[in-house]
Amino acid sequence: MDEVATMHKVITMTGQVVDNIDPSQLDNPTPCTEWTVRDLLNHVVGGATMFGLCVRDGSVPDEKLGELMMGDNLGPDFKASFHHATADAEEAFALPGAMDKVVKLPFGEMPAGEALNIAIFDVATHAWDLAKATGQSTDLDPEVSAVAYMVAQNMLSDELRGAGIFGPEITVADDAPVADRLAALAGRTP
Repeated sequence: MDEVATMHKVITMTGQVVDNIDPSQLDNPTPCTEWTVRDLLNHVVGGATMFGLCVRDGSVPDEKLGELMMGDNLGPDFKASFHHATADAEEAFALPGAMDKVVKLPFGEMPAGEALNIAIFDVATHAWDLAKATGQSTDLDPEVSAVAYMVAQNMLSDELRGAGIFGPEITVADDAPVADRLAALAGRTP
């Protein structure tokens, strides 16, 4: 699997969802029960910025990390902020040698390729969350969703579920769209 090419597809898919969000929907609740659409977009933009910095610099300084996790990453134009942050992260992962680096994220040190897989899963899942919260189709790109689903199967552990980061897996039909199976694996109800 070419993780950089897959991330490009995830960003493109998610960008289509973001571009169809009306500003009046920013206060809508999401399947991430603690977050509104605005909060979830802020998380995705902050995460993209964090991943880009980690790949370029090896880590993110604590003060910058605090800003990204707790501050406003959207500014006056949430769509432009999303596209800028994701393009920057994508550019960082495509740099020569980037995938050979070890990066330090808030949840541990790991090879950049492993970090990119986390981003693929996270952004694809949140694309589904945003689509669901804004009344868009959740039948997202099946090829991209299948890769994110495969990553999630290898990544989601009882430890992550026990920490409250992800809910228990929801049972869905085997023939449900793969994006819905991904969401259910992450504890969302399709």
